[in-house]
Amino acid sequence: MSKSSHPDAADQIAPSILSADFSRLGDEIRAVEKAGADMIHFDVMDGHFVPNLSIGIPVLESVRKITRLPLDAHLMISEPARYVEAFVKAGANSISVHCEVCPDIPAMAKRIHDLGARASIGINPETDADRVLPFAEHLDMILVMSVHPGFGGQEFIPAALDKLRYIRRELKRRELSIDVEIDGGVKLDNIADVKAAGANIFVSGSGIFSKPDYTKIMAEMRELVAHTPVKI
Repeated sequence: MSKSSHPDAADQIAPSILSADFSRLGDEIRAVEKAGADMIHFDVMDGHFVPNLSIGIPVLESVRKITRLPLDAHLMISEPARYVEAFVKAGANSISVHCEVCPDIPAMAKRIHDLGARASIGINPETDADRVLPFAEHLDMILVMSVHPGFGGQEFIPAALDKLRYIRRELKRRELSIDVEIDGGVKLDNIADVKAAGANIFVSGSGIFSKPDYTKIMAEMRELVAHTPVKI
């Protein structure tokens, strides 16, 4: 059984660099690290699993050199098994692959663990949480998508709140203390809602990078999260 590195499901804010200014990516990452980010969320898209292309292994290697923060690699790709080792070697601390393209979740989790990283499985908005929950004991984290993956800046899908509540209830019933990450449209005006529904890792792209003061926006997010009890 794999328990989370954060046994109390500690709240963490993970800026998604998909929304950063790539002409000055190093400065952007240093800025959010200084502003209090807990990890960096790194979105990888292949143009197959999702209808877009994004960054890959060379960029992650470069990012690893300039930050001490954990790197959370979210592989929105159709053949994750071919690439997990390369992403871990490039510096990823956590690997999320999607259940929709992962026929054997326990085997994938074991492979990621054997490589020395945390294992996470992502769930698209249209996918039932029960596709993943039977295998939760093998995982460090479950990633709930609250937008359709492939593009930054989308609006939050409210139905994700019910999925979060269900997942957190089931984890509690099974006495599994693993992280539940929410990704997509998370901003200051809804971060309390997703905390109340059971998320504890909050990925935010434009919700952070579109603001002029990263320290201020993350402090405001953290204040809301800290004062919002989980209601499942």
